[in-house]
Amino acid sequence: MLNSKIFIQELLTSDDVVDSIKSNLDELLEIIPELKAMIGFVHKHPHHHLDVFEHTLLALSKSENDFEVRLVLLLHDIGKPHCYIDGEVRNFKGHPKVSKEISLNILKRLNYTDKFIEEICYLIEKHDDIIIREDIENNYDLAYKRYLVQECDALAHHPDKLDKRIKYLEKTKTKFKEYSH
Repeated sequence: MLNSKIFIQELLTSDDVVDSIKSNLDELLEIIPELKAMIGFVHKHPHHHLDVFEHTLLALSKSENDFEVRLVLLLHDIGKPHCYIDGEVRNFKGHPKVSKEISLNILKRLNYTDKFIEEICYLIEKHDDIIIREDIENNYDLAYKRYLVQECDALAHHPDKLDKRIKYLEKTKTKFKEYSH
C-alpha cells in the first residue's frame, strides 16, 4: 500500500493535477475503484453544469498545491452516486456523511494514520457546513483548510449560480482575517 500512497500523493501534488489524474486514471481507479461511480454521474441540478467527476476535477484545478486539500476535494462528493433522490431536481441530502464513510474505508485500506484519516474525514463531512467563528477559534488551521475546500468546491459550480457562494466565501474570509494568528 505504500506505493499506492506515494502514487496518490505524487498525483495530487503535481503541478497540473487534472492532467495527472486524466493521464493516470486507470491506475488511480485501480487504487480507489470507488471513484468509478462518479464518472459520468449527472448532477441533474441547476447549480451544477458538470457530472460529479468533472466537477471534482474542476474543483481540484482551482486548488493550490496542498495534498490534504486536494485529497479532500478528490473524495468530497464520492458518496453522491450512492445517496441521491431523483425528482425534477436531483437531491443529494446527506452526501457529505456518505462521502465520509466511503472515504474512511478507502483511507484505512491505504493505511493512513488514524489522525490523518480523522482530519480528512472531518473535512469531507463538513465540506458543505457553514464555517462559524467557533470553528475558527477552536482550530484555525483546520477551519482554514475547510474554507479552501469550500472555495474550490464553490468555484466548480455552475458559473451562473455563483453569486450566493461568492458572498459566503467573502464573508467567511473576513472571519479568518479577524482571528488570524
